[in-house]
Amino acid sequence: MPRYLLTVAYRGTAYAGWQIQPGVVSIQSLVQHAVRTVCRDPSIKLTGAGRTDAGVHAFDQKAHIDTSIDDLHLVSRYLLSFNALLPDDVRILKIEEVASSFHARYSAVAKEYHYQLQTEAYSDPFAYPFRHHIKERFSLSLMQGALRYFQGRHDFTSFANQPHHGAASRRPVKNLYRLDCFEQDGGVRIEFEGDGFLYKMVRNITGYLLDVAAGRKAAEEIPSILAQQRREAASLSAPARGLTLVKVHYENLHGKCAPFYTQIHK
Repeated sequence: MPRYLLTVAYRGTAYAGWQIQPGVVSIQSLVQHAVRTVCRDPSIKLTGAGRTDAGVHAFDQKAHIDTSIDDLHLVSRYLLSFNALLPDDVRILKIEEVASSFHARYSAVAKEYHYQLQTEAYSDPFAYPFRHHIKERFSLSLMQGALRYFQGRHDFTSFANQPHHGAASRRPVKNLYRLDCFEQDGGVRIEFEGDGFLYKMVRNITGYLLDVAAGRKAAEEIPSILAQQRREAASLSAPARGLTLVKVHYENLHGKCAPFYTQIHK
């Protein structure tokens, strides 16, 4: 049975996250329903590259489906049909056939997230849904001085919610390949790139970086907090709306290495 990879973008503000959950509206449930309806196959299962929390956005979420429909190569037709059944803040951007051995989650080699801050005195009404507005002291230089302590391979239990459940309890060691922050119009963008992320790990690290930028925490304490492996040793989580899944990286998609994402949303 052919396997197809879907690229999905969404504004997560109104939804309970990616994963299907009882009694709430999720991105996965909306996309899966659209695919099943158009393909007339209620057995189709949508498998995502990973979960995003309630209120978190995505430019490049990936998910695969298996379907016996043999003319799904008519991409424009199916894109129009799928998207006609989706709300305006959820869109399937691309459909492409992949090898049957490909898996949206397990074939991923890295993910990239951006967290956006609004640091000017006013809250930009157009950027607000995608940025966390900082209303207190903020030192970019202090934040930049803390980044190096998180980079590399660490046990991130102290920066994971529900650290003793699920993947966090089994595989808490992650490799954070890159952690940078850059000034942008009206604020700052923090960029995370790693081989995987624990539940709320990006938002919890951002929360600590914000405490450092405000002078409440010291960057030099980070190694000790990592070593303690206790969630209560770190800071509160940063709000969901500032976080966006920017790219899921695959090492060998369509027989060649997929290029790392270089376009920055502003």
